[in-house]
Formats: sequence, structure tokens, C-alpha cells
Amino acid sequence: MNTEHTMTDDLDLLLNVLPPHVQMHLRQISRNDDLLEVILDLGRVPEARFVGETRALNSRDVNHDDLDFVVSRIGEFTADNRAGIPRTLHRISCIRNRQARIVGLTCRVGRAVYGTIEIIRDIVESGKSVLLLGRPGVGKTTMLREAARVLADLKRVVIVDTSNEIGGDGDIPHPAIGKARRMQVAMPTLQHEVMIEAVENHMPEVIVIDEIGRELEAEAARTIAERGVQLIATAHGRSLDNLMMNPTLADLIGGIQSVTLSDEEARRRGTQKSILERQAPPTFSVLIEIQERNRLAVHHDVALAVDVLLRGRPIPPEIRTRGEDGQVQIEKPVTARVGILREPSATRPAPEQVKRAEPEPLRPMRLYPYGLSQDRLEEAAKTLSLPIQIVGDVSGADAVLTLKNYYRKRPPIVTDAERRGVPVYVLRANTLAQMEGVLEDLFGVDGRTDPATDALRETQTAIQQVMNGAHSVELTPQTAYIRRQQHELIKRANLFSRSLGKEPKRRVRIYGSEVG
Repeated sequence: MNTEHTMTDDLDLLLNVLPPHVQMHLRQISRNDDLLEVILDLGRVPEARFVGETRALNSRDVNHDDLDFVVSRIGEFTADNRAGIPRTLHRISCIRNRQARIVGLTCRVGRAVYGTIEIIRDIVESGKSVLLLGRPGVGKTTMLREAARVLADLKRVVIVDTSNEIGGDGDIPHPAIGKARRMQVAMPTLQHEVMIEAVENHMPEVIVIDEIGRELEAEAARTIAERGVQLIATAHGRSLDNLMMNPTLADLIGGIQSVTLSDEEARRRGTQKSILERQAPPTFSVLIEIQERNRLAVHHDVALAVDVLLRGRPIPPEIRTRGEDGQVQIEKPVTARVGILREPSATRPAPEQVKRAEPEPLRPMRLYPYGLSQDRLEEAAKTLSLPIQIVGDVSGADAVLTLKNYYRKRPPIVTDAERRGVPVYVLRANTLAQMEGVLEDLFGVDGRTDPATDALRETQTAIQQVMNGAHSVELTPQTAYIRRQQHELIKRANLFSRSLGKEPKRRVRIYGSEVG
């Protein structure tokens, strides 16, 4: 049985704002259930676009009086040249000439479709941040609106509604968003500021955003994700590889950078010396490509999907389809074709376990050497009679070993490890002595300082300074994993914080009160 239910806003409210001669012809057609939009262009015959068909109305050409008739009966056009009818999802967009006079109107019928989220409900309710991609008109905003309604029954949801497409026009939002709260945006260029304001002022557990399209918005999304808030958003693009080629939005999936490997590392990987790698942990954990209304491609691990795509060994996404009976079919990817060994997620140690648990004596330590001689590392372990196992993926490692010059460049392997909570040990040189020293640390004689402990100690000191009267205190740059812990610590102290700067110098600043 189909679980979808379509609710069309009172169509008469939209038809009544159209010129009388256009209304008359539309009412005669009697296909209003299939009506998508009405096009009014100066000097042309009006057009009605239905599902699968565009029909010219048997009417006279549109003139300025017709356009003025419509404009006088709807809300004001905002900076993005969109207007609406209060408490409906109907949308009117205008085209202006060089003198800013309106010469064309697109009057789109608003519909809320309940049940569209069922195909990905398990993902949306998992608490992971989800990015939706798809061509215009494929249903991204409809699915976003439904996600907000469903999550609002369980959590505190705030919608950042830049063009009033999610919650409708007017000050009272459309009932299709359920219990979710809606923040309107005065100008599209201010969307990133409203995103940050939503987090700092209203304590949401989930933020819903339509059309992330600018660099500042991508940075704001990263700041929100670092604070542990779930993001459900849409962005321009149709597929993961398409998004990777967009320099403005690539940061949403970790960003892409060119890295030059040493001769030894290039030989170990079997690649050229100059390669592309992910720059940082992705803002969104899950990426969904809306290929058709009832067909989605799901990338459950964006970090892994980007990494293997850059290595030329893409993992096929999970395909979800919904039949006419409403039943969802899930086609799992065949990962055996990918040349990467990966342990099931259930066997991966949690970040807290990796960082805090002491390795048991004689238990093989799984190590990921980045830029180190694997043969030399195995020789050092043999000399000390310590059991180690070299792994080819960070997700299955107990620790990552790398050289100082690599660590300074903050390669994706290092940032990914720190995000997962996998300890990173830095060696000054690629020598046996250095390797023996770090192995002794790993197996119980560890005199190193934990960078996370130092960072949180610094945070506690800064919190005390702000509570004693300081306006703000800026902390030293840290990884995304540590910054998230800092934000949580500051929040528990009833203070406010914000991430500033770009990787690898991105840092947290603490405030005593809310900031605009």
C-alpha cells in the first residue's frame, strides 16, 4: 500500500491572484491535480505546465497590467526575486528587465507530500548529518520539509528558511513542517549568519537548510556539525563526484587537495608522487543522490566514498527504490569488487575505547604507517619481540604512525584518524631507534602527552577566565575531533563558542554571552 499522501494547498488562492482571462482558461482545463506552474511572460501567450506536458492557454498575450495585477495580490518580492501567498507553499518568482521592472512571472503550485521520507527514515532518524543532492524539481525540498516534520516529533528542530520554500510565505509557517520552528532570512547572502544564530540562540538538536550554495554557508555548516548538531540539508549538484569538482562546496565532503608523496610512500601505495586526497573530515556523514522521485543512491560513509573515489576505486552506492505499492527495495553494494579491506563497523573500537584503553600484553597491535618504512617498522617490532599487524585502512587501526613533516601538512589520513579517535604518533625520523621508541610507548611505556588532554585542560582554563570577566578567549588550533569536545565542554559551562579560521588553523573562541 502506498504510504504517500499529497496535500495541495487551496489552489483557488493561487488561481485568484492570476489575471481573470488566465483563471478562466485554467478552470476550463480541469487538470488542476497535475498542474505544476503557470508562466506569464510579457508579450507572450500564458503557459500552463502540467506533469509531462506544457500547454499554451488559449488567451491573449500578457501585458504589464496583467503582471501588475498579480504583483498587487501577493507578498513582497525579496532579494532573491521570490514571493508567496501567506500560509501556503505556492511560490511566485519574477524576471526583471535592466530597469528592474518585472517582465515575467513563474507561479508555482505548492504541495506538501507526506510519506516521502519513509524511504530514508532510518537514516534521518539515526542522528547523522545528511546531505541531499538532486536536479531542480526532483523533490529535494519536499523531502527536506517532511524530514523536518518527522524529526520535530522527537527532537528540537529549527529550519533556516531562506526563500520560504520549506515553511511557506508569511510569519506563520505551513502546517506541513509540524512542530519544527522556522527562522526566515532577510537576504540570501545572510543565510550563513542565520545558521549560526540558530545554533547559538535556540539550542536546536537538528537544523534543516535548503540549498547550501556559498562558501560562507559551507563554513557555517562545518561549525554547526562540530557542535554536535545534526544537519539535514540540500546542495547544488547531482552526484558525489560532481560535488567533488565544485571548489565552493567540496568542503562539505572534506575538501580536495593535492599532496606530494615521498618516493617510498608512492612505491608502497603503487601510485604517482602527486595525488589528490581528502583535506579534512566531511561535514556530512551521509550523502544521498536523488536520481528520480522514487530512486535514491545512498553513500553511508562519505569519508570512505571520497577516499576510494580519489584512488580510482569507487564503491557503488546503496540503491533504494520505492514501488507503486509503497514498498521500499534496498540494493546493497557489492563491496568485494573494491580493492580495500575493511572490518565491519561493529568490530571497530569506539574513539573513547581507542584513546583510553591500555593495550593488553602480547595482543597484536594494528598499526597504519603513513610515510614510514613498513619493513623497518616490522624489523623494530621483531627486535623488541612485540606483536604488530600492518593494516591498510585507518578504520581498522589501533594507532597511526607518521613523520613530523607529514603531520604538519595535516593529510586526510591524519585528520580522519583523529576524528575517529585513533591515536596518531609522530616520529622525528624514519629510523629504527625512533620506531622502537614509539613501539615501547604503544605497548605500555608511554611517556607522551595526549594532545586531547592538553587541549581540554586549556579549555578549562579559558572557561575560568571568561567566567571571571574576560569578554572572550581564543584557544589554540585543534583538530575537528578535539574542537567538538571543546564545544561540548564550553556548552556544559553555560558559555558560548564559535569555530574560526580554516584548516589546519581552525580554532575555538569562547564568549561569555551570545554573539551576533
